[in-house]
Amino acid sequence: MNFALILFLLTLVTGIIWFLDHFWLKKQRAKDAHDPWWVEYGASFFPVLLVVFSLRSFLVEPFKIPSGSMIPTLLVGDFILVNKYAYGVRLPVINKKIIEVGQPQRGDVMVFRYPEDPSLDYIKRVVGLPGDKVAYLNKRLIINGTPVPVKAEGDFLDKNHLTYTPKYLERFGNAEHQILIEPESEESPAFVRQISQFPFRDNCHYNADGVICEVPPGHYFMMGDNRDNSRDSRFWGFVPDANIVGRAFFIWLNFSDLKRFGSFH
Repeated sequence: MNFALILFLLTLVTGIIWFLDHFWLKKQRAKDAHDPWWVEYGASFFPVLLVVFSLRSFLVEPFKIPSGSMIPTLLVGDFILVNKYAYGVRLPVINKKIIEVGQPQRGDVMVFRYPEDPSLDYIKRVVGLPGDKVAYLNKRLIINGTPVPVKAEGDFLDKNHLTYTPKYLERFGNAEHQILIEPESEESPAFVRQISQFPFRDNCHYNADGVICEVPPGHYFMMGDNRDNSRDSRFWGFVPDANIVGRAFFIWLNFSDLKRFGSFH
């Protein structure tokens, strides 16, 4: 279901009703006549829908985290806010950028339309920028030939499954965030089977140690913070700029843990 399209159509229809009533229909009715129900409801809902549509399209949009691919940064059930303005002003529904504001930075948590099915919204961390050479070999991330610094930070407890996973602090420049890396996994056979034939597939080279990719212009390489439990750019390729939705920046609710309220890295 394309909620943005539905909201746009509702705003458009109620706006037409409001406009016609305000400038023409009201003048045709007797002064003591009641407004038709469709005019009353349409004109009443239009201002509310217009505000919601404008806020959601150009400023902030709420999302709910459906999977554990971004643990420990984001947990299943987190309700987050996404800044729609951070990476440029885009026309709603068609998502075409009309005003340049900023570009994704390495380390940003970004919401985007899944390249294999643009009707789905995904959330991952920006790891590779256009022109970067990104390698993930033997569970180590290497950007442009330089290993990304990581520091062990104990274990993360998955309260739902009662399991521990080693937790690390990963650094991009001055920005830090936590990631999970399982000490051992039978990743290689399953990893190879899940790789798609994505655009710019020739930019990536796979082997028993992992993958090395050169990010094409206008595209981004995304990875989940839960490195061994995230289907991301390693599997389905690069995210084009046209698919960007916005930058996630705030957790505003989690019914299972009210202490989750606040910002994240």
